[in-house]
Amino acid sequence: MSKPVKSACCSINRQNSNEKKAANQPVINTLKPCSKKEMIYLSGGEFLMGTNSKEGHPADGEGPIRKVVIDPFYIDATAVTNAQFAKFVKETGYKTEAEAFGNSFVFYSFLSSNDTKEVKGSVQQTPWWLLVEGAYWKQPEGMDSSIDKRMDHPVVHISWNDATAYCQWAGKRLPTEAEWEYAARGGLEQRLYPWGDSLTPNGEYRCNIWQGEFPLNNLALDGYMGTAPANSFPPNSYGLYNTVGNVWEWCSDWFTALFHKNDLWQNPKGPSRGSAKVMKGGSYLCHHSYCNRYRVAARSSNTPDSSTGNIGFRCAADI
Repeated sequence: MSKPVKSACCSINRQNSNEKKAANQPVINTLKPCSKKEMIYLSGGEFLMGTNSKEGHPADGEGPIRKVVIDPFYIDATAVTNAQFAKFVKETGYKTEAEAFGNSFVFYSFLSSNDTKEVKGSVQQTPWWLLVEGAYWKQPEGMDSSIDKRMDHPVVHISWNDATAYCQWAGKRLPTEAEWEYAARGGLEQRLYPWGDSLTPNGEYRCNIWQGEFPLNNLALDGYMGTAPANSFPPNSYGLYNTVGNVWEWCSDWFTALFHKNDLWQNPKGPSRGSAKVMKGGSYLCHHSYCNRYRVAARSSNTPDSSTGNIGFRCAADI
């Protein structure tokens, strides 16, 4: 039996809710050739993955630092947006797992007073996460919310299975964790963030994370309480936007904290099995006092059927 998946402060999983889901949907087949016109080509090569930094979470398996070799690949400049996901749904009729469950997890401060009747419960270890009836990608905060003014924001309430279905439709795939970290670093060796080691160089905010006292008061000094547009803030040197902060991004790998055994890896893809998938990048809810997982080397995980208001994804593709 798999061990229960532990949730970080800024994510929560379906195992905590004991929710039952409707029958699984058929797998989406590829409907179109992959369009790489707007993707970023990365030549690959050797880089140092992970960290031994005291800033890190050793229990997450961030270290040790190891040499990894990556083949060339393509990756999206941004996380998949609401507009892009809406096109996928329109063409396929796909319903997300949040819709199949009938609910998803919403951060408590985003609920209006009218939403309280839709709350099905909270999780004891992370009471700021509420299970909200009717919350899904198109209604991120519940039944009286919409994405009408957020079409350029990352789509959220997306499970790993949902992300994989989108990728299959688009002729793409999820990046491996190693590819994601290689791309997110933007060519900088062993830096905390995609732009260097200072979180706010020259007082400039470079990512969308929590400022203030978590989870009570978000000062939103970076300009955003929730998600930001997918192309907010300056891109890294490879042209990728928001690889840290904003939304967690799914990777293809199964998660383990004990898989880093070799000194040199060629295109690592993680273990062959597991109970949770890797997530990278942190989100708008990450804060130094609790999560501090908005560093490039940071990692977390969640079950493939889990969805929350701060989980999205970006796509990769083979050459």
